[in-house]
Amino acid sequence: MEQVLQKLDDLEMKLSFQEITIEELNQEVIKLNALVARQQQQMILMVNKLQAMEPSNMASQAEETPPPHY
Repeated sequence: MEQVLQKLDDLEMKLSFQEITIEELNQEVIKLNALVARQQQQMILMVNKLQAMEPSNMASQAEETPPPHY
């Protein structure tokens, strides 16, 4: 009987540690999701700014002459 109680205590302790670990991992996932969302917003802003910029002095790919080795 003592051995069964010890095993039960061990299982309860392991379960408790697993619950703590799962909650810690969940909090990290929440933080990472927020970070990814911010980075996506920043990328959208950067793309919009780049698209809004005046065209540069560089020729487009279609206007470029091929390199001499062609």
